[in-house]
Order: sequence, then C-alpha cells, then structure tokens
Amino acid sequence: MANRVHVIDSHTEGEPTRVVMGGAPDLPAGTAGERLEHLRRDHDGFRSAVVCEPRGFDALVGAVLYPPHSPGAVTQVMFFNNVGWLGMCAHGTIGLGATMLHAGQIEPGRHRVETPVGDVVMDVKADGRVSVENVESWRAQAGVTIGTERHGVVHGDVAWGGNWFFLVDGCGMDLSLANVGRLTDYAWDVRASLTRAGITGDDGGEIDHVELFGPPTRPDAHSKNFVLCPGREYDRSPCGTGTSAKMACLAAAGKLADDAVWRQESILGTLFSGSVRSTERGVLPTVAGRAWITAESTLLLGSDDPFREGIRA
Repeated sequence: MANRVHVIDSHTEGEPTRVVMGGAPDLPAGTAGERLEHLRRDHDGFRSAVVCEPRGFDALVGAVLYPPHSPGAVTQVMFFNNVGWLGMCAHGTIGLGATMLHAGQIEPGRHRVETPVGDVVMDVKADGRVSVENVESWRAQAGVTIGTERHGVVHGDVAWGGNWFFLVDGCGMDLSLANVGRLTDYAWDVRASLTRAGITGDDGGEIDHVELFGPPTRPDAHSKNFVLCPGREYDRSPCGTGTSAKMACLAAAGKLADDAVWRQESILGTLFSGSVRSTERGVLPTVAGRAWITAESTLLLGSDDPFREGIRA
C-alpha cells in the first residue's frame, strides 16, 4: 500500500465522493470486474483507509481509477464505501466527471467509462453539470410483501439500477432531515427482513439498498426519496442508481414514457433529473445533476499508524 494517496473530493447534490488520483494499488491489466476481484481479495485495506475514519467518514463514497481495458473509454472506475465495493454509483460518476474536468484529464463532452457492471457514458458540461447514461435497469419483482420485526407489513418492488434496491412508496413518516434516525431504523429493518425472508435480486443478488418515497417538497420534483446505503448511511443526493431503479419501475408500470423527464428530490431538497429509453428487459436510464469540487489533498498512510487501514467495524 502506498504511503501517500492523492485524492480530489467533491459532492454531488450533497453526497460526497473521493476520487483516488494517485497511490492506488498496482493491478494487472483486465476488465473492471476482474480488477474489482483483485481489489476485493487483496486490497480491501486500501478501501477502508481511504473512506473510513480517521481519514474519512461513513457517508463518503470512494472511487479508484485504472487505465481502461477497451479502446474508446477514458477510464475504468471501481466505487467503494465504508463496508465494501459497489457495482456502480451514478452520483459518484457525476462527481468523477467534474473531478476529471477539474484535473484537466478530460474536456467537456461525452466520455465512456468502464465499471464492473458495464460501461456508462458521462456527458460533462463546463459548469460541473454531468448526465450519466447508466447501465440497463429493470424491475425484477413487483408488489413484494414482507413482514418486518418492528414496522409491520411492508410492500415494495425489487429493481436493478446498477445496485439492487427495494423500493417502498409510503412509509408513514415525513421524509425530512428531522426524521433521519427513524427513517434509517425503518429502512434497516426492511433490509434485514428481506434477508431473513430470502428475498433477493436476480441470480441471488443481495438487495443492499432500501429506497423510501413520498411527496416532493419542491414544485419542480415528481417525488422525494430517502435511500439507505449498505453501510447504514443515507444518501444525501437523490441517488443516481436509485433514481434509475425507480424510473425502471415506473416504466414497467406504464407510468413513465420514453424520453419523458422525471425529477427526483433528495432528503436534502436537491434534485436529479432523469429519463429512460425502453429495452427488451427494462430501460436505459439517464440521470443528471451537478457536482462541486471541495478539496484536493494527500492522505498519509503511516507504516506505524495503528489505523493505517482505517477503523473498521
């Protein structure tokens, strides 16, 4: 593990991203999926060193870049958080686009990026706005009923948007910052109940994101959400993969036409806009928002530091 790790921090509509610009572990050539397996197996301490305390915090999402495997892509990216590695992160891709533009690695325009779950395209504007053409998304199960330990019977849909989601409309609570603790307990209870019931995504994929919906508070939004991520932290942004999963469910229900704009409000009141194009299995979603650069720094991983690899639960 390198002693010095150079990073650029940003936030996308409130949700932080830390992109590793130098000091990542050396890996052999390969696809994003192959490199992700190397990182997960041999370098998980690097993940926790970058995003966990004392250098990070639980809500921080990290991204590590490698040279692309295929011609035409600008980079290969693996996203991670306080408990593990992610298949895809759309808010992080928006942050990545703004970061690469800030660092002079790309110009405004369309750029293909390799991720472990498939290639995505980011359209980067000069002002920091980025739209992401995400991986194919779909509703896998509709109207699933589960019995939770503390919150009774809950109904929702299972959908893929780059990660697996359980989407619940109406939880009986106002989606506001004042209720973050209660919303977190509710969503965590739902996730645990899904696991106990053996409910998964396709091919046994773990449903590790729970997304709650309610009426928006801003007039230009169609919905407001609260998204609980795998590490038990809530997404400060409207969640790009979650918005993709939501639009896939709406399209499957005949409630969202191709190219119609859908606007998702976050728990902070920030906004993503999105649209879809139909595919045989589901939709190809596009999600757009803005990122702001917040810091450039060097993380020091001292050989005698008892928390060189972060504080891990």
